[in-house]
Amino acid sequence: MNGEEQIRSDLEKALSRPVKSILPIPEGHSGFTYFVDRDYVLRLPPPGARIAGPADVARQGRIMSALRSAGLPTPAIPLMSSEPTVDGRPFILMERVDGARIEETAEREKPLDIATSAVNVMKRMQALPLDKTGIGDEEPVGLRAEMMRWAMLMQRAPEELTTRAGELGGRLAAQIPVERPPTLVHGDYHFGNMLFRGADVVAVLDWEIAELGQPLLDIGCLCSMTVRRRFVDAPSPGGAVAIEMDELFTLYGVDADEMRWYVALSLYKYAAILGYNLMLHRKGRRPDPMYEGLTGTIVGMIEEGITLL
Repeated sequence: MNGEEQIRSDLEKALSRPVKSILPIPEGHSGFTYFVDRDYVLRLPPPGARIAGPADVARQGRIMSALRSAGLPTPAIPLMSSEPTVDGRPFILMERVDGARIEETAEREKPLDIATSAVNVMKRMQALPLDKTGIGDEEPVGLRAEMMRWAMLMQRAPEELTTRAGELGGRLAAQIPVERPPTLVHGDYHFGNMLFRGADVVAVLDWEIAELGQPLLDIGCLCSMTVRRRFVDAPSPGGAVAIEMDELFTLYGVDADEMRWYVALSLYKYAAILGYNLMLHRKGRRPDPMYEGLTGTIVGMIEEGITLL
C-alpha cells in the first residue's frame, strides 16, 4: 500500500465512511495537505516529525476551532486527532472553504480593499481574550525570545546567503522596542495564507507558528510581502499585492517609527525560514525546487532589514 492509499484507508476508519479521493494540494510549500473528496482538506505533519511546534497539527486545529467559535474566518474542523491515526500521524480535517487564492484575487480586486480586509481580520483576531484563542494556557513569547528563535534558524541556512545576518541580528538586539500587551499572533500573516471572496478574507489558513505574543509582529509580516515585491523574478507565495508599507501602517493605526523594528524582524525571520527550507531542499530532506529561486530574496531581505535599522 503506497502513502496515499494508506492515508485514505486510515482516514476511512477515522470517518467510518468511504473516501473517494485523496489529492495533494499543489499550492503551499511547507505542509502535507490534501483535498479529501470535494468537501474537506486534510492536514498532516511531516512523516517522522516530532509532534511539537509547526508539526503539532492538533494545536492548529484548536486555534482554528476557537477562532471560528468567535466568528473569525477560519475553516470548520469536523475531526482531528493528536494521536497517530492517519498514516501513523496526527491529523486535522477541515471543511473546504469556497474562496479564491491571492493570485486570482489580486488580478480582480483593488489592492487597498484586499489589504483593508486583511488588516481588519487581524485586528479582530488580536482583540480576542487570550483564553478564547485555543492556546490561552501557553506563556506569551517576548520579543527577545522571538528574535532568538529566528537567529537559531538562520544558523542553519546556507552560509553564503547569510553573511550579513549577524549584523542585522545585532541591530535588532540593540533596538528591541517596548512591548505591548500580548495577543494571538498568527506568525505568518500574509495574503498567501488567506482565501478571499471578492476582496474579503473568508479564511485564514496555516497556523503552524501561531503564538501568544506581540501584535505588531503580524503587521510586520504583511509589510515584508511589500518588500518581497521588489524581487520581481523570484516566486512569492505570500502574494504580490501592490500595497505600500505606509498604507498598511495607516490601516492598522501605528506609527512608522514604531513599525521599523518589526518590519526588520519580519525580514530577518523570513530570510531565516526561506534559508532553512532551502537547506532542507538541497539536502534532499524536503525537496522543493522553488527555494532555489529565492537566493536573491534571502540576501535582499537581510540587506533591507539593515537599511531599515
